[in-house]
Amino acid sequence: MDKVLLKDLKKQDKYTKFFKEWKEQEFKGEVDEQKLKDELASLSKTIGISEGLVIACFDYRNLNLAFFTGNVEQLSGYPESMFRNKGMETSFTMIHPDDRPELFRFQKIVFDAFHSLSIQERHTFEFSYTTRWVHRTSQDVIWMTSKVRPYVIDEAGNFIMDLHIIVQLITPPKAKNYDWNYSYTKEDGAKIFVSKNSPIDKAIKLTTKEKEIVDLILEGKESKEISELLNISVNTVATHRKNILRKLGARNVGEMVKILASYDF
Repeated sequence: MDKVLLKDLKKQDKYTKFFKEWKEQEFKGEVDEQKLKDELASLSKTIGISEGLVIACFDYRNLNLAFFTGNVEQLSGYPESMFRNKGMETSFTMIHPDDRPELFRFQKIVFDAFHSLSIQERHTFEFSYTTRWVHRTSQDVIWMTSKVRPYVIDEAGNFIMDLHIIVQLITPPKAKNYDWNYSYTKEDGAKIFVSKNSPIDKAIKLTTKEKEIVDLILEGKESKEISELLNISVNTVATHRKNILRKLGARNVGEMVKILASYDF
């Protein structure tokens, strides 16, 4: 059955056709692929691959899965041989059918956004997505979320390889289908965040004090703890939090943390 399905995938290429523009980038320079794979293997050991965690790297020159690790076979029901032989096609095959249209729309958004940036800005670009995998044999649906950044950008600024850190969500998210966002830092230092629900560039300029509070919020500190650490009143912390919410365009603390987590303040 695996050989039959693999043969079928090789003939189809019905998903990778959406990535035609990625493959047609005019790549320049050489890439030491073995060195990259060794670095990824080292990264995997450092992180410590655990249940529900996958590290993957797509190569856009040939639309292959250049590297993957973790329990992807257990999570997806697809054997590792299929990921090695037809990695990108297999990866999209296991995505929930209802999520695929938005996935392919988002890849176009990412491509256009990335190539509209300066070389310096491209190196700060990253994106996140949340989607559903459908287990090949059991047909169980599991939610996965991923943080992605360029892993290799060539001397011409082309996106050669990405790096996915993919984590299984034990509790389904509020989003009912494929969700996404991307972010980058402009040359003037402004942070830009774009999401599926607000697909407009948002420049985020925080004061020094707001950045301090952001760091503490991301550490899980409550307002009282923040006030004590920064030697300011709880009311002042509350005012700063309101200002941060307003600047981020977030409706609540949950959205605020989600947006803040996309930045390196």
